[in-house]
Amino acid sequence: MLLFFVRRLSLFLFTMLLLTWFAFSLAHLFPGDPLINLTGQVNANPEQLIALGQQYHTEDHMIFQYFSYLEHIISGDLGLSMASQLPIASELANLLPATIELSIVALAIAMITGVPIGFVAAIYHKRKVDDVILTFSMIGYSIPIFWLGLLAVLIFSIELGWLPSAGQLSLIYEIDHVTGFLIIDILLSDNTYKWQAFADATAHIILPACVVALAPATIFIRLARTTMLEILETSYIKAAKAKGLSFRQIIYRHAVRNAMIQVVRHVGLQFASLMTLAMVTEVIFSWPGIGRWLIDSIYQRDYTAIQNGLLVLSIFIFIVHIITDLTYAGLNPLARERSYGS
Repeated sequence: MLLFFVRRLSLFLFTMLLLTWFAFSLAHLFPGDPLINLTGQVNANPEQLIALGQQYHTEDHMIFQYFSYLEHIISGDLGLSMASQLPIASELANLLPATIELSIVALAIAMITGVPIGFVAAIYHKRKVDDVILTFSMIGYSIPIFWLGLLAVLIFSIELGWLPSAGQLSLIYEIDHVTGFLIIDILLSDNTYKWQAFADATAHIILPACVVALAPATIFIRLARTTMLEILETSYIKAAKAKGLSFRQIIYRHAVRNAMIQVVRHVGLQFASLMTLAMVTEVIFSWPGIGRWLIDSIYQRDYTAIQNGLLVLSIFIFIVHIITDLTYAGLNPLARERSYGS
């Protein structure tokens, strides 16, 4: 397991070098002065630009400029936003928790609904139930998320009035910023209206989370179905049938447990797609996350925010992949053997 972790850590460091080099290259590919694109100092006077050029070694070779940029990134200096002239690091620290919170809730909804339905489809293989589930998953995956979000707002917010249509929390509640995750901050607060605020925050997150969760849920359906069908054809399941175990015992004691291990392997990949879907959903539901901030930065041509926002988002997604790989390797020792031999 230690060697497996070292290999993943070396892969992480190599990928970070590639990501930072890509973000550094964007400053030279975007229109304008590369130094201003890196720092966001659009209002700097000539003396300040000379000082910034010395810090970033703009007169030296490109390699030295990259290592100077990398030094600033490691120290937490991501520059200023061209639009707001605020530190990008502080803006990301305030916005990223909202996106993570939305993605985690959407992932939980996708797994809770998609995995059991996929298992049911595998159990009733080549029957009407299986056909209906596969048809639903195909339709659900094909629906454009922007159209689904607008349709959800029209039906559940405007027509029925069941759920809020925008925002993360009603303005009547004031919650102290502790962790950045709104639901956790509400639970940690000692306000008298804590549970009312918790119910209001839950109502706000349900609709956008369900919209984000639809496409990953359909993928989990097909993944769980395929995995369960493979498990039911293995030799140990056939041995359990020969021993006289009932079908329910085989499913709950053996098949589901082993199928879930294979499903965990793909959670990291689905989390990456969740973050992409959340970017569009945040615009529709006015969710104060990094996706909406990035899209606004694109409209405003805030090149510093674009390159550093994409860098931080990519690093976070890759960290999730590493955690998923380690979890899968911990649950399945055969995965470690395939990685570096026995």
